[in-house]
Amino acid sequence: MNLEALIEGLLFVVGEDGLTLQQLEEIICISSDEIKNGLASLRDKYEHDDRGIRINILGNKMKLTTKKEHKEYYQRLIENPGTNVLSQSALETLAIIAYNQPITRLDVDEIRGVSSSQMIRKLVAKGLVKEVGRSDAVGRPILYSTTSEFLDYFGLATLDDLPSMEDFVTVSKEESDDTDLYHSKYSEEEVIEEL
Repeated sequence: MNLEALIEGLLFVVGEDGLTLQQLEEIICISSDEIKNGLASLRDKYEHDDRGIRINILGNKMKLTTKKEHKEYYQRLIENPGTNVLSQSALETLAIIAYNQPITRLDVDEIRGVSSSQMIRKLVAKGLVKEVGRSDAVGRPILYSTTSEFLDYFGLATLDDLPSMEDFVTVSKEESDDTDLYHSKYSEEEVIEEL
């Protein structure tokens, strides 16, 4: 196992959430000294001019971030109309936020079934989504909503112009009666009686 590659991959997967030293210990199952050595070596490699990312320690979490000296070019990328096309996952995330706003990242993740942290960060950078406050839930997670740029991008005057959710449902009445995605055809009592 290449420890540096493993740490790099784990930090990439968690995105903006980052990982603590303790979380890395629990995931990799090695001592904190070994992880610290792997992190130090990886950080040294990222500090060279031929690398575009670095490991930052923000609070007690380690995250992969871009280098500040390249900020001007990242800004150009975001503002360039040729690169401003939304991917399928960006559209999916944006639709979830638009129809459920204000919404937390965890709620978006739950609906999508995958982590949305990087996608939300990209949508915020593009100006299509913004932070609008904090939820009252435990940890007070950030709430996200769409922006006026979102309306402009899709040619909408207001959020009321969004297509109705019924426009996306194509299941006929007969099919919906025959197919129940969330409940078993057997009642709980029948299953218990069989046991």
